[in-house]
Amino acid sequence: MDLELITSILLIIGIDIVLGGDNAIVIALASRNLPEYQRNKAIFLGTGLAVIVRIVLTILAVYLLTIPYLQLIGGFLLVIIAFKLLVSEGDDASSIRAGVTLGAAVRTIVFADIVMGLDNVIAVAGAAHGNIILVVTGLLVSVPIIVWGSKLILYLMERFPLLVYGGAAILAYTAGNMIGHEKNLHSFFADHTSLGTFIPFITIAVVLISGMVVNSFRSTK
Repeated sequence: MDLELITSILLIIGIDIVLGGDNAIVIALASRNLPEYQRNKAIFLGTGLAVIVRIVLTILAVYLLTIPYLQLIGGFLLVIIAFKLLVSEGDDASSIRAGVTLGAAVRTIVFADIVMGLDNVIAVAGAAHGNIILVVTGLLVSVPIIVWGSKLILYLMERFPLLVYGGAAILAYTAGNMIGHEKNLHSFFADHTSLGTFIPFITIAVVLISGMVVNSFRSTK
């Protein structure tokens, strides 16, 4: 297994964990009104269906990113997503309604995961560089971590803010790679190899510095 493949898998797992940390909260909120014996069913059914839907959406996104300049646009979108991760003040999971039946809870989990997972889909598709096996492998490894460990991940991110900056850096690095891999700009980056090499690090610097400036400004209010 070469270094680039290992790096891509680790990036996808990191992205899934960073952007999927609220999935356990969604599951808990959606199934909280169910009888105890139905909660595990809701968790496994909802999570399983959500994973299948997310894999399908990510595979579609992988193919869509082969359309001219969509890789470039996706990269810029991911820069915005990384920035929002740093400066976000709210929790989207707070609006999730609890289901009163097993079917309602499962539907809530799946639909909430789709809505809240669009940023994840874009990021994973960009990190995979067209390799569907990487998409599936990354999701299969990271989903159990998300489901069973996301409360710990959320606690650690709140307790140690630097971890959030680390997560934003992963997304920014992926965004830079997406921009650098835009096929329609291949000749440009071939003539400016140093720029192509440093784009991921430039995007990291832009996201982290702008995020720190905004957060610093908020703290002085």
